[in-house]
Amino acid sequence: MKMSAEQISEVLKEGELEKRSDNLLQFWKRKTCVLTTDSLNIYADTQKRTKSKELKLQSIKKVDCVERTGKFVYFTIVTTDNKEIDFRCSGEDNCWNAVITMALIDFQNRKAIEDFKTRQDDESGSPGQHESRMARAP
Repeated sequence: MKMSAEQISEVLKEGELEKRSDNLLQFWKRKTCVLTTDSLNIYADTQKRTKSKELKLQSIKKVDCVERTGKFVYFTIVTTDNKEIDFRCSGEDNCWNAVITMALIDFQNRKAIEDFKTRQDDESGSPGQHESRMARAP
């Protein structure tokens, strides 16, 4: 039995979040969201029966414009292609914006470590190649 990527990734937070629609009237629509170590999955229904929209953490640049007014916390997710997605959650919720920000920082740190290790492996293999190139030089 194969596990999906969502099942393999650790679930960091699950609950309701309101997303502002992209249409002209910009209504707030309640969505069920699941934040994992790799992505934010957004479902239209609470049973998660509909196909989710997956927002990969690698495609998120930052969580921006956090504002608390009355009973809601408003925040914007900015993607790497500079698209802005507006969300809000009730102030009683455990601050989705903070959990998403921390997941993004953790993801970026893991990626930086992987990149560093890859570069180290590439450099450790290159001295022998460098010496052989030096031997061929006139």
